[in-house]
Amino acid sequence: MEKLKPGGRAENPHRDAGTCPFQKHEFSVDMSCEGCAEAVSRVLNKLGGVQFNIDLPNKKVCIESEHNPDTLLATLNKTGKTVSYLGPK
Repeated sequence: MEKLKPGGRAENPHRDAGTCPFQKHEFSVDMSCEGCAEAVSRVLNKLGGVQFNIDLPNKKVCIESEHNPDTLLATLNKTGKTVSYLGPK
């Protein structure tokens, strides 16, 4: 499970510290509480092939992934939250 960092940032513990060959994408997700952030973590972990940071105060999720943005957007939409793609990071 992700560890909450100061400032409400969660980081995937399976993240390889250092280099990652995946593309980075940033999404805006209408998260209002820790439960919302946990829902985001759940759907992304279920998808697999992702490394991500959740910035709850700013309602943003940065994802490094082998998946395309459309797949990531569809996955995040499974939370029932309003989601928009902000672009590559």
